[in-house]
Amino acid sequence: MSSTEVKTTVSEGGLRYKSKAPGSPFKASSSFSGATMSCFLCGKHRPRSLMQTKRVLGKAQPVCAPSCKELDEQLKG
Repeated sequence: MSSTEVKTTVSEGGLRYKSKAPGSPFKASSSFSGATMSCFLCGKHRPRSLMQTKRVLGKAQPVCAPSCKELDEQLKG
């Protein structure tokens, strides 16, 4: 077996990792339209301008607009 060095450790005082960078991977935005939301169907975080609400399981949920697959293709190409 190969010996791999463990880079993350839990501190004695809690659950914070010593090698993890602080903060959130999602940028903080002061405007409501710049915030991100996760799609109920695919789970990816997208800007609110690329989302729409649809009734899923009897409740309005944020989903990718026009669809998750089409949005992925638009963003890649």
